[in-house]
Amino acid sequence: MSVLFQLQCGAQKYDWGKLGKSSSVAQFAAATDPTFEIGDKTPYAELWMGTHPSVPSKDLKTHVTLHDILNKDSSLVGPAVATKFDSGSDHLPFLFKVLSIQKVLSIQAHPDKSLAKILHANDPKNYPDDNHKPEMAIALNNFEGFCGFRPVKEIKGFLETVPEFRSVVPDEVAKAFIEGVIGEPLTEQDETVNKSYLQNLFEGVMTAPDSAIKREAEKLVGRVQKEKGSFAGVYGDEALADLLLRLNAQFPLDIGLFCGVFLLNYVTLKAGEAIFLKAKDPHAYISGDIIECMAASDNVVRAGFTPKFKDVKNLVAMLTYECAPVEEQKMKPASFDRANGDGVVYLYDPPIPEFAVLRTEVDKGQKETIQGLEGPTVVVVTDGKGTIGVKGGKTLAAEPGFVFFVGAGTAVEYVGTEDKLVAYGAFCEV
Repeated sequence: MSVLFQLQCGAQKYDWGKLGKSSSVAQFAAATDPTFEIGDKTPYAELWMGTHPSVPSKDLKTHVTLHDILNKDSSLVGPAVATKFDSGSDHLPFLFKVLSIQKVLSIQAHPDKSLAKILHANDPKNYPDDNHKPEMAIALNNFEGFCGFRPVKEIKGFLETVPEFRSVVPDEVAKAFIEGVIGEPLTEQDETVNKSYLQNLFEGVMTAPDSAIKREAEKLVGRVQKEKGSFAGVYGDEALADLLLRLNAQFPLDIGLFCGVFLLNYVTLKAGEAIFLKAKDPHAYISGDIIECMAASDNVVRAGFTPKFKDVKNLVAMLTYECAPVEEQKMKPASFDRANGDGVVYLYDPPIPEFAVLRTEVDKGQKETIQGLEGPTVVVVTDGKGTIGVKGGKTLAAEPGFVFFVGAGTAVEYVGTEDKLVAYGAFCEV
């Protein structure tokens, strides 16, 4: 049986979200809810698409929650997916989102499954479930963020040229890192050595006294403001200096200025580019609009740029301390061989079983059919106008902000009618 119906999805208002109509989240939420009033000074941060109980998606016509619909008909999820994950047949194993980011989110990491079970058992207030939370972000427009640790050569360079950074950690830790880290090419043993030095350095930053962080951050910001050109000259351009000043304006004299700017990769994405954030890798979103997909979990271990609970002990112990250049952090989409037509379909397929994402593009007058998948799909239209339909069945209008549920085994056809229709579909197959 082919199943396709439109969803109504809720928006989350967090301080870091874009304001008013500048937020894609606000525009998308209002697209299917005539009662949704966009406030000019209200931050609209996240559109949630799925079965999460905090903001459950509903059938647009009946207002029955997607969870209840799946509970009555397990075939919509598919037997393989229903038995593979703890979520069962009435919950999706992933949560699909649109994010509109104006201010930096907290520097954070997520536990893997084994650690999540321990954290949840010991501290259910701060770790509300026992699942892991790998994430993938796909840019809808220009995006910037932090993703994974920088190569040790870059971190060493900052320790040698940024005195304020070096001053926040014990001198013996900084000296040991500078003298001990091993450059490329690396053996497996070399990587282990480097990870040990990096863990000690990260712990030194994260456990530095608040007074030292504020003192050195004040010095650093003051120096960058006065010597922006020379500071930028050391690193080749003004991006780092601009970034540091922007972040300080949002979170003055925060520890994130050190653990984020100097330890983590600064990544920029253009529309359609993506990053995958596996468990135990530090990251933060800085600005832009993105599609995000994640395993169904709320577990977050925070480091900086946040007034919320910071679990420094577990954070220091859990990270992988893997280092890689920023380009290696990006995920390249692949072609998708179960689609046919005159449009284009790209597959973003991270190395985890809970989800993958398809990006479908059809110009005006074009058609593209995606074969029935073995699990459920949630689709959001981000650009253009057209239709989405089931062959021999219903056809629905597809416009920016429209969200659809596609049942397991259902083939769908996209047709472009105005401009280029762009849709993202999160799905799960086993």
